[in-house]
Amino acid sequence: MNSASGIGSLHKLACLYGIQTAYYNVAHRRCQATVDSLLAVLRSLGANVATLTDATPALRQRCQELWQRLIEPVTVVWHGNPFLIEVRLPASMADSLLVGHLTLEDGGQRDYQWRGADLAVTSGVEIEGIQYVVKRLLLPDTLPWGYHRFTLQIKGMSAETLIIVAPIKSYTPSEASGDRKWGVFLPLYALSTGTGWESGSYSSLETLTEWVAGLGGQVVATLPLLAAFLEQPFEPSPYAPVSRRLWNEFYLDIARIPEMSECLSARALLSSSSFEAEVNNLRQSSHVNYQREMFLKRKVLEELCQSLFAQPSVRLEALNRFAGANPLVEEYARFRATLEKKHTPWRAWPQRLREGTIREDDYREKDRRYHLYVQWLAQQQVEALSQRARDKGVALYLDLPLGVHPDGYDTWREQSLFALDVSVGAPPDAVFTSGQDWIFPPPHPDKIREQGYGDTIAYLRHHLRHAGVLRIDHVMGFHRLYWIPKGLPPGQGVYVRYRPQEFYAILALESCRHSSIIVGEDLGTVPREVRPAMACHGLHRMYVMHYELQANQQKALNPVSKNCVASLNNHDMPPFAAFWQGLDIVEMLELGLTNKASARREQKNRGNTQKALVNSLEDKGLIMEHTRDVYSILKAGMSFLSTSKARVVLANLEDLWLETQPQNIPGSGEKYPSWRRKARYSFEEFCQMPQVLDILREVERLRKTVEAKSAIGGRVQE
Repeated sequence: MNSASGIGSLHKLACLYGIQTAYYNVAHRRCQATVDSLLAVLRSLGANVATLTDATPALRQRCQELWQRLIEPVTVVWHGNPFLIEVRLPASMADSLLVGHLTLEDGGQRDYQWRGADLAVTSGVEIEGIQYVVKRLLLPDTLPWGYHRFTLQIKGMSAETLIIVAPIKSYTPSEASGDRKWGVFLPLYALSTGTGWESGSYSSLETLTEWVAGLGGQVVATLPLLAAFLEQPFEPSPYAPVSRRLWNEFYLDIARIPEMSECLSARALLSSSSFEAEVNNLRQSSHVNYQREMFLKRKVLEELCQSLFAQPSVRLEALNRFAGANPLVEEYARFRATLEKKHTPWRAWPQRLREGTIREDDYREKDRRYHLYVQWLAQQQVEALSQRARDKGVALYLDLPLGVHPDGYDTWREQSLFALDVSVGAPPDAVFTSGQDWIFPPPHPDKIREQGYGDTIAYLRHHLRHAGVLRIDHVMGFHRLYWIPKGLPPGQGVYVRYRPQEFYAILALESCRHSSIIVGEDLGTVPREVRPAMACHGLHRMYVMHYELQANQQKALNPVSKNCVASLNNHDMPPFAAFWQGLDIVEMLELGLTNKASARREQKNRGNTQKALVNSLEDKGLIMEHTRDVYSILKAGMSFLSTSKARVVLANLEDLWLETQPQNIPGSGEKYPSWRRKARYSFEEFCQMPQVLDILREVERLRKTVEAKSAIGGRVQE
């Protein structure tokens, strides 16, 4: 085989697996995938290709596989539309009787028959000497919202598809509700209260919620609250969870655990001078020491757990019922206990354990009980938090990470759903000139469909039970992800496509069932098809002033659209004061994340942008002429957002006291303590600070004004 024909076959094969053989970078230059990258990604998807010479036979095999599939494993039906399904058949069977059996989500059954001879051929192709035709079936019934199973049989052949019947749009509050919300953002680990431990808890988030409600706010936003590795192994990033279906015990409020009142050993431990001294040292630190705090917390929790299991009780019966109703939690407890005994990642375990068979002698029983117990407690405290928020009229704004830790529970439990030989990242750009490797494995586009998106539905429901607003991290991942083969640098990654309509259908269905607003994180470089798809399916966009300033220096500010969440910045950006003073540029230079030439260019561009912004704010009457102090500009920026039609306006609490240290600096690794910095002030301090209250009260006033104008059909600023 010559090289040209081999590469041609390789590219055709890649397309059949949804792999883009080229993409355009941020400079609009075409980047062609290398042969090595394509071969590696194809292998991770299941193609039998070791070298370029294997491309042609693998292409023939893939074509056969696709055409031998009677029906697709997943079918989307938008509510109110007819159910049409395409069937691929060998021409020799084209006139045979087709029998369909439908099982509705509620258990209802329906049967259908079609005479093949009565169905028109819509297309056809010859594969390996066999002629195939495509025919289209129409179900005469209207199907209700939900997940239904349809089985098709013809001459001894059988295939099944998951039918997702969903509303075209995700949940959006009605106009009659006059829903123009505002709220605040703060990472929970950064939130300290006088009654808490060293860092935030579910109870302290509840306290923040009540305070915001008292000011008229309706949203409290934070970073992901999912189970994490906070001992050994250690990964503090909330975007690398152990599981997207379990909560983080780190945020448990020890004082609210019922066993505390009866457990003398736990109370004695808490009141001991050595323990109090350690807790006080942690409390005085400006950064969260996850490992030490989790160690101390676990000592207390283990005492409480042992006390509960020591004798029969109503609480123990409740825990056992919880375990019986949630087998996933029981399995998770065994996984974590085994991990603690083995002291090695699951990928280094013996084959039996890797494949999911864990026996009682593989772990210590006390560790299994501990992990079961803390998950039960976390579930109770999250439920109490969300119920209290609803009672106060406040929506919890939760965050769903794009991926999971490669050594975590989800990847072990659902190995077939992940491409474990590659990782997700981003191609080189102006900031990260070598690209980014985010470490976690991507979902396998074929396997998640064959599984019926069971994991996706489960982790969405886990969040939506409690979230009035849910942010989808990197919503572009519905369309495509950047895959980096193991052993290759990020610059040699390739894009792999998914089935976005199937994700949007699940998201729309689940959000409507839970009455939760969906926000898609669409910042940065976004494929052109993403935002129209978000609009079509009712996802709210993110309007971040930091990015809008960068995007349009001439006009200073792009208009704020109606269905969006508007804020000055987000957790991956410098606080407003640091941005305005250029402190982030200095820090990037010191960390080696940019060079002097780039820093000078950024300083110059930012100066022009800031000048344009001040002029724009002056023109709108939001700032006094010649005012240049940071606080006045910050307040004017929040006023601009608050007078817009945005569905939600979020204030980063740290901005309000002019914080200059960021919570996260992407790409900094261990050079910067990302995800560890506590807020400079405790809740008791900042809730009384005049500059904080002044801005939030003004936001409340302006949002009410927008609400009133909207109600009478008045003009709201674009």
